[in-house]
Formats: sequence, C-alpha cells, structure tokens
Amino acid sequence: MKYGINLLLWTDTLSDDKFSVLDLIRKIGYDVVELPMFDKDVANAAKWGKKLDELGFLRSGTCAYGPDDNMISADPKIRRQGIETNKRILDCCAAAGCEKMAGNCLSALGVFTGSSPSKDEWQWALDGAREIGDHAQKVNVKICFEALNRFEAYFINCMADGVRFVKELNHPFVGMMYDTFHGNIEEKNVADAIRLTGEHLLHVHISENDRSTPGQGGVRWLETFAALKDINYGGWLVVEAFGQALPKLAAATKIWRRMYVSEEQLAADALKFMQKNMQ
Repeated sequence: MKYGINLLLWTDTLSDDKFSVLDLIRKIGYDVVELPMFDKDVANAAKWGKKLDELGFLRSGTCAYGPDDNMISADPKIRRQGIETNKRILDCCAAAGCEKMAGNCLSALGVFTGSSPSKDEWQWALDGAREIGDHAQKVNVKICFEALNRFEAYFINCMADGVRFVKELNHPFVGMMYDTFHGNIEEKNVADAIRLTGEHLLHVHISENDRSTPGQGGVRWLETFAALKDINYGGWLVVEAFGQALPKLAAATKIWRRMYVSEEQLAADALKFMQKNMQ
C-alpha cells in the first residue's frame, strides 16, 4: 500500500516557494504527492516533476472545473472547451510524471440545472469521456472520476452512478475514485459502495467529514477500511484536507475556520491513522 497527501492542504498553486513542503512530506514518510493542476502550465508541471523525481515521490494530479469547462453544458462550445481543458491537464500530469488524474472532470463545481442529469447530459459526458480517455491513454495517465456530493455538483453523486458510467464507457484508462468525505454524505452504506466499485476503483481520497485530520471526525472509518480490504484494493490512499489558503476552491470547500493544530500535525497524524487501519 502506498500513502499520499494532496498539496491542497498547503496551496492550490505549484509555485517554487512550496518546494519546501515536499521535504516536509518526505520527512513525515509519505510515498505519494497529489498535485493541483489549476494553472494548466505544462512547463511548470515538468519542473515539479524533476523535483519529485529527485525526492523519489510517486504522484497523481487533480483539478477543479468551472462553468467555462463544463463537459455536460448545453452549449457545444463549452463542452469542447471542457474536453480541451481536460486534455491540457492530462498533459500537465504527464509532464509532472503523474500516474493518475483524479477529480470530477465531467462537470463544473457549483453549476446546477435544478434537476437530475438528463439523457443528453449523460451522453455528452460519455462522448467527452471517450475523447479524454483516448488522450489519457496516449499520455499514459489514468483518469479517476470522482463522485461529488450534491452540494457541489449534480452529475454522478454516488458510486453506483459512477460505476454505471465507467461500465458503459468501457475505457481501459478510465475508472473511479472514492472520496470518504463525499461518500459520508451521499452513500447509505459506505462499505457497500466501495465493494460495488470493486475493480473499477483506481484511487481513494482519505478525507474527514469536516475536511480536517482523518480519524478525528465522523466518517465511518472501520467500515471503509474493511471494505477496501475486502476488494483487495492495492492502489493509493491519498489524504485530502483543506486549509484556508485556497482562493480558487473557497466556494466549494467552504473552509472558514482552522480545524487542526498545524499542517504538519494533520499530515503526520493522518499517515499514522492510515497505516494503522490498513495493516
């Protein structure tokens, strides 16, 4: 088992002044770093890739999508922009040496129609996912679609819908990601949701119900870890926790107060928690 942490605990930008965070993450004992790719800067991603190579980290990438990059928009120009944005982010992931791109790249954060996804939206998502899946295969980065909770998005909120989508898509470079924060809101039974996902589960975010230190909140952790063992999950467990230095995600994360002693404390406690429960 490999354990990772998302840099969004510290920053939403890959700037040189954050290289020191990598040394801290390595000191704590993590194997994997997850990189925010919001700037879509391939050259900068490549520079981070070299630094991560030096430190011996495995890595994944993540991103968030706004209304101009919505792959299920009724406007075909916006759908096309969403596809091209996904390709650009995949290029950034490849440049940084990421094995995976994880996130809800099919729709836009905070954009709602007032109803459940239509047949047209489902088909638009399938069409776009096939194209970005082909690009992912070309650059050798697997896509891990994320089911977001209903307050952030309306397209694929639970793992059952996600599994139905990836089965229908049937692409070798596309699978699902399970996020314990979203599952805690949307799934009636988190263990059943994980077991249902099974072989399609390529990535897991370990995130507490209040986005603070995993293991110190209300997520059903015993059931979660037991189900991951039941399906012989051999991928990565990546901590996703948020601080207050995320202007590009403030509308979605709703982090208004500090809920941990320090970033180092959260990272260290989270790693110990995962290692203890996956033994």
